[in-house]
Amino acid sequence: METIYSNLTQLGGKTELPASPEEATLERVANPQADVSYCVRFTAPEFTSLCPMTGQPDFAHLVIDYVPDAFLVESKSLKLFLGAFRNHGAFHEDCTISIARRLVDLLSPRWLRIGGYWYPRGGIPIDVFWQTGATPNEVWIPDQGVPPYRGRG
Repeated sequence: METIYSNLTQLGGKTELPASPEEATLERVANPQADVSYCVRFTAPEFTSLCPMTGQPDFAHLVIDYVPDAFLVESKSLKLFLGAFRNHGAFHEDCTISIARRLVDLLSPRWLRIGGYWYPRGGIPIDVFWQTGATPNEVWIPDQGVPPYRGRG
């Protein structure tokens, strides 16, 4: 019997971490609650990528909020996609916006925002924020809850 989950290729079995974000397969399923506006949040507090200049690791706390329309992102495929950045060299801004744009291309959500809260390198934390448009009025969108970096002060 065919279900909304029948076309998923990564869920339910061992799946290798993709070598790069470009090689990662993001999967989606039909939204069975598409007639309702609601917010979905993914939090990745241990996101890693590489500095494209030095090859040193960069660390971030990502918060992705979206209001789905016809599709939902399958969470294991998202986890593998985010994990593929571990060996990917790019600046903080590029990583953050690339993730958001890939999700928008896949899902065509009613609304999406991403907060990339990057830990300091060279003494300067970099936070990157982007959203597709005005925050929807009809949906409760909670604060992302990540305080600004304070260090030891």
